[in-house]
Amino acid sequence: MEKEKIRILIVEDDMIIGANLSLQLTNLGYEVTGLVPRGEEALVHVQENPPQILLLDINLKGKLNGIETAKAMQKHVDIPIIYLTANSDNATFDKAKETRPKAFITKPFNTLNLQRTLALVAQGLDSSEELEAMAEFEVLHDRIFVRHNGKMVKLLLDDILYLEAERNYCKMVCIKADYTLSSPLKTIAEKLPNSNFIRVHRSYMVNISKLDVVADDHLEIKRKAIPLGKGYKKSLMGRIRMI
Repeated sequence: MEKEKIRILIVEDDMIIGANLSLQLTNLGYEVTGLVPRGEEALVHVQENPPQILLLDINLKGKLNGIETAKAMQKHVDIPIIYLTANSDNATFDKAKETRPKAFITKPFNTLNLQRTLALVAQGLDSSEELEAMAEFEVLHDRIFVRHNGKMVKLLLDDILYLEAERNYCKMVCIKADYTLSSPLKTIAEKLPNSNFIRVHRSYMVNISKLDVVADDHLEIKRKAIPLGKGYKKSLMGRIRMI
């Protein structure tokens, strides 16, 4: 069976450089998920069509430079970053190091250097994705540990408000923060205790103790309207009567 191509997003505000880079990546056998010139656009793209590697220009124009874009992205997902830079001064390098990049590629690009750098980062994807699949989250009695920014963070189940499916990802909305897991809602739902959580829509699962409003076609938790699917309504009402 043919191996899936590794998906790469290019964030580069010089469209000539970006187009050339995109062509080189395609010729090297990678899949370019997009070429965007602004950090703000990159954040949207990462949520809607997550890449496996991010090629990110440090000196982006606009509201967010490359380092600020990386920091904003890492609040929700952890994607390997390769910085593109024509600026190699120590101050910039030290700031960039805070985002734990996998590599730096200096402009103008050397094709062989680009190829080797990508190959090394791609080689690490298999093992890291395998580890993430095994240990992205772990449910233990009254708490769950979720992988966030390279660490396992402890959350009490009672702090989870609801979960929302986002394509092959799942957003876990908690009292103090949100977490994005690269597992489908179905996988996470199978691990959570039925006594606390119930599926109310094909894209939503709620902590039943956090419900504020139950209407005919929707629910509310902390003023967030959550759709109530017809096929899930009977089991939800049955559970509510048991509380």
